[in-house]
Amino acid sequence: MPIDPVKAVAAEPRSAEISWDHKDVQLYHLGLGAGSYQGRPNPATDSDELRYTLESRLHVLPSFATVAGAGMGVVGGLSAPGIDIDLTAVLHGGQSITLHRPVPTGGRAISTSRVAAVYDKGKAAVLVLRSEASDAEGPLWTSDAQIFVRGEGGWGGDRGPSERLALPDREPDATAERPIREEQALIYRLSGDWNPLHADPEFAALAGFDRPILHGLCSYGMTLKAVVDTVLGGDVTRVRAYRTRFAGVVYPGETLRIRMWTGDGRVQVAVTAVERENAPVLADTVVEHS
Repeated sequence: MPIDPVKAVAAEPRSAEISWDHKDVQLYHLGLGAGSYQGRPNPATDSDELRYTLESRLHVLPSFATVAGAGMGVVGGLSAPGIDIDLTAVLHGGQSITLHRPVPTGGRAISTSRVAAVYDKGKAAVLVLRSEASDAEGPLWTSDAQIFVRGEGGWGGDRGPSERLALPDREPDATAERPIREEQALIYRLSGDWNPLHADPEFAALAGFDRPILHGLCSYGMTLKAVVDTVLGGDVTRVRAYRTRFAGVVYPGETLRIRMWTGDGRVQVAVTAVERENAPVLADTVVEHS
């Protein structure tokens, strides 16, 4: 079996130094559509948008943790001892981030990655790849990527958690719609995800899509930005944790409908594609905040 769960989980963590500066943060924000939201009269110069694009006012959306250091934590996890898989069988199933303090606009950190768990889903295995980043002042974030590996289950192991989060039985407290620009995936991929599935029509066709799809982590970041801007008063430092399950694809040129239900220290979110009759994009999505 290409995956040895015991060996993978027992392997020593891998550590590497990562660094970023304001240009990396600005590029990431631009890849999420910052400065272009057409719901504002002059989005490129709107004061709320300049917090994402202008270095003198810059703050960092916490989901930047998924691309800091070009997302090397996931890369390290997929090359861990006990993991020998065909990357064409890999799907990003879910993502979670826990913030230990606000992400600085620039810095250096040690990113330590390991396989935190391996679950047997029958027809697939699920790898939980954990990355923890710390700088000279202490822990910054913990990030878990849930990676589905098709065709690698069936050894009789722990199936892992599988509960689904039901939506509240009421109208959302807020709804935001965010258009995805035609070139948005081409910008987002410059933050480190070079998978041609998001840029090359021929490669996308081989994968079964009629055109390139948007990165799931781009939808993830766009959604968090909408929650921060709509519910949290534009204050990124209020975000404590953020998790989602990738429920479906979305294409450049489409529109995300982001429905939000507020509660005690959390916002539950559902994200769909407007143009395809609200086809699911993100599910089981929660932002925890102060």
